[in-house]
Amino acid sequence: MKYIKKLSTITAATGLGALLVTGMTGCENRTQQTQQQAKGAFVIIEETAPGKYKIKDEFPADETRIVLKQLDGVERVLTKEEMDKLVKEEEAKIDNGTSPLTQQNPEVSQGMGLGSVLLSSIAGAMIGSYIGNKLFGNQNYQNNRKAGYKSPSTYSRSQKSFSKSRAKSTSKRSGFFGNKKSSGKKGGFFGG
Repeated sequence: MKYIKKLSTITAATGLGALLVTGMTGCENRTQQTQQQAKGAFVIIEETAPGKYKIKDEFPADETRIVLKQLDGVERVLTKEEMDKLVKEEEAKIDNGTSPLTQQNPEVSQGMGLGSVLLSSIAGAMIGSYIGNKLFGNQNYQNNRKAGYKSPSTYSRSQKSFSKSRAKSTSKRSGFFGNKKSSGKKGGFFGG
């Protein structure tokens, strides 16, 4: 008991107590930081021909926003209701086999319908997550969704940005006490 009193006296006198509290708080804040990672996607969809669309750009964001650039130059943000409606309509096409996302060799060189392009995007996976099982196991979908992007580099850039976002949200944060893994043990002063 006298060692505990002595330790508390030393801790208070040296400021180690503040350091300990900061370390403990840092461990608790890591969960909050992970939860603050991108939960949505910002997507710019461009009309390439009447009724045909492609993804011009896409990157992680705090919430999902879809900007539509129409042929006439008008830009607008799709509402949640519009997105939900497009996903529902595309789900019906997936179910009856008419969606270009699930067809063997669809003609998509000029683009796809807005619902198909939306579900090609990572945002579509977030919005229409309830139909994910119909798509993610489908090899045609895996092949055709790339056609929803304006270019292979746009698709690649999108994949990389979301991979980085996922890596940030799942990796441990390093801080004052450090918490990088080394030799199978948590490193740093407390390891968090």
